[in-house]
Amino acid sequence: MDVASSFILRGRDVHVWSVRTDAGEAEVARFRLVLSSPERDRAAKFRFEGLRNAFIVARGALRLLLGRYLDICPDAVQFGYGGNQKPALVPEHRVKFNVSHSGELAVFAFTLDREIGVDVEHIRFVPDMAAIAKRFFCLEEEADLMSFAASERERAFFLCWTRKEAYVKALGNGLSEPLDNFRVTVNPDAPARLVHVAHDSRAAKLWTLHDLALAPGYEGALAYRDSPRPLKLFPTLKPIGLLLATDRTSIEPRA
Repeated sequence: MDVASSFILRGRDVHVWSVRTDAGEAEVARFRLVLSSPERDRAAKFRFEGLRNAFIVARGALRLLLGRYLDICPDAVQFGYGGNQKPALVPEHRVKFNVSHSGELAVFAFTLDREIGVDVEHIRFVPDMAAIAKRFFCLEEEADLMSFAASERERAFFLCWTRKEAYVKALGNGLSEPLDNFRVTVNPDAPARLVHVAHDSRAAKLWTLHDLALAPGYEGALAYRDSPRPLKLFPTLKPIGLLLATDRTSIEPRA
């Protein structure tokens, strides 16, 4: 595939990129160059170097990718924020995007003319998993989760969580959308799907959910209100890999 087509969205295409955020000092400095003054100020407020560097790489990566999709300099990308703090391009543009970050991985989703939500979670031990499910999942999801053997429950929990978060992020309602007001599939062996929205299965059928096979040790999901769109999931890149990719180095997508 020719390099330029990695950054061309046609029709209903969805592109998903994932980038490691653990970077060396020289790489972090290169990402920092494309940040705006407010973003640099925000980065400086992080007390811990690891969190500060992860923010710089993730925000710099977003600017580099958008710069290629929009064919402008990364530092010329302008963001606006709604009441839910979901970022969008200013002025309004056909390109819609969403971002998620967990552990040492940042994930970026792009498409045209359709709000999109993406979520990634680092799989880890959650000692209060049952209490979290009881508080945030709907009754059916909680029952599904607790039906799994303990060895399978952790992955099912993160699949459910990322599917729900991706949907909420696509809505853009933030905390105003109760997580127990809708139901997603929980079974790791079942396709990602929205089952009902406020017990309305017809409303759920207007949405598409995708699980995202990202880096080992992570679960991810993607959501948008449309029939299934063609999805290109690019290989996870190290920071230097993204710098090279956005500098017109060939990157092949996974099928």
